[in-house]
Amino acid sequence: MLNIPLWKRVVIWGLCAMGLVLAMPNAFYTRVEGHNDAVKAIEAGGETPELAAMKAAWPDWLPSGLVNLGLDLRGGAHLLAEVQVEDVYADRIDGLWPEVRDALREERAAVGTIRRQASAPDELRVRLSQPEGMAAAVEAVRGLARPIVTLTGVGSSDIEVRAEGDELIVTLSEAERLATDDRTIQQSLEIVRRRVDEVGTREPTIQRQGENRILIQVPGIGSAEELKALIGTTARLTFHPVVGRTTDPDQSPGARNVLYPAMDQEGVYYILEQTPVVTGEELTDAQPAFDQNGRPAVNFRFNPAGARKFGTYTAENVGSPFAIVLDEEVISAPVINEAIPGGSGIITGSFSVQESTDLAVLLRAGALPAELTFLEERTIGPELGADSIEAGKIACVVAFAAVLIFMALSYGWFGVIANVALVINVGLIFGLLSLIGGTLTLPGIAGIVLTIGMAVDANVLIFERIREELKSAKGPARAIDLGYEKALSAILDANITTFITAVILFMLGSGPVRGFAITLGLGILTSVFTAIYVTRLMIVVWLDRRRPKTITV
Repeated sequence: MLNIPLWKRVVIWGLCAMGLVLAMPNAFYTRVEGHNDAVKAIEAGGETPELAAMKAAWPDWLPSGLVNLGLDLRGGAHLLAEVQVEDVYADRIDGLWPEVRDALREERAAVGTIRRQASAPDELRVRLSQPEGMAAAVEAVRGLARPIVTLTGVGSSDIEVRAEGDELIVTLSEAERLATDDRTIQQSLEIVRRRVDEVGTREPTIQRQGENRILIQVPGIGSAEELKALIGTTARLTFHPVVGRTTDPDQSPGARNVLYPAMDQEGVYYILEQTPVVTGEELTDAQPAFDQNGRPAVNFRFNPAGARKFGTYTAENVGSPFAIVLDEEVISAPVINEAIPGGSGIITGSFSVQESTDLAVLLRAGALPAELTFLEERTIGPELGADSIEAGKIACVVAFAAVLIFMALSYGWFGVIANVALVINVGLIFGLLSLIGGTLTLPGIAGIVLTIGMAVDANVLIFERIREELKSAKGPARAIDLGYEKALSAILDANITTFITAVILFMLGSGPVRGFAITLGLGILTSVFTAIYVTRLMIVVWLDRRRPKTITV
């Protein structure tokens, strides 16, 4: 047992050295962070003398992975948003109208003329001039139903069709509403994540909370208002035919029309057709640019389907105005001078450079499918984060010092060996966190402090077993061998059950709970490794050199 082969010794010391080297950049956090930011900036936009100096502050051949600091340590913004999923029902119903209209026109002989009626946002009402053909109309519209492809909606269709007098009514089925809710939340999560990632923030926490809420925590951002400005805009871009202009905000736009204000012309309103020709969902790219007069603008490009619709419409309506609408405000309404077959164009308006850049970010990330209502918002300043870091440092130092003193006084030379292994253990934790890009939070620091205590538990079990074996008049080598052998099962049992708990906390927890689970889980792995392998190797090396006749633990 105490004859450790050379290859095992090389592997053990190699893993320790690798972990400590990976952890080393955290001792020079500011310098390495500046180096990493400079590398990203150079890759994105070219090298400048300032960026070159920041990059040179840390050698490229050394590891540059850092433990990311969480919101409670770095400061930043916290938002809890509720997704208004009901908004999507109206868009979904409105999107059904062209299909329903075409299906009923094919049954014109039976149903006569059709006209869409005013209704609740989540239902579509169509009046038939020949109610006696209602059965054929219902059958035709039911043919548009599609099956629901979710586990809970198996066997259900997406719409329900019924008759009420001379009106045909189409609504979304309950299974489709549930599926739509889930899709809306998932899409909102992805788009919020894209928008936050676009501005290069580090390790944001963006996750679903409850049925229709999203938790957003972004370390390093200036304020909650800044974060809301980035993600709170729906950024729904649409292109509408222009019916007319007015200065009367109370003017009725007419059936199937809408009245939207002009963004840069106070008191001016546009009457537009309600159904857009093209939507922002068909955009593939948007970049900040400058127009021919040198004013900030945004270039955009459609996908093939959007380009085809955009090209066809502009070819058929040369000389007519065409409104570009963002979140129910008309950005501009240029006249179509010629057909635009390429599917690309430019959005101009009263933008600043920053506004055109922000708009391009929002359009690239995509439109939120529904409005976000912010229920909770907090700005955590960097001073609070600095206080948390300082408090965490004090807690770690006090715990560490107390454990080191206790082990040295209780077990003498063996305690010193355990202390060296404990220092290596903490270094390995930070090395692993740097390797996986983990985020350290205040609960994560608590996990490290707990790990320090648990690492000592394993050494205490081993040393106490060695003491018992020494009382049986066994030699030092045999006592150490049996001590490790008999303590192994207790060490593994205790750590495996705790590791299972850490895994469950990580899978079911969120935010701070996950931060605690990550450091606890990694700490258990490193504690077992240092207690079973590192301390034993150090003791074996000591025995080989000193060859004592007796030992005292």
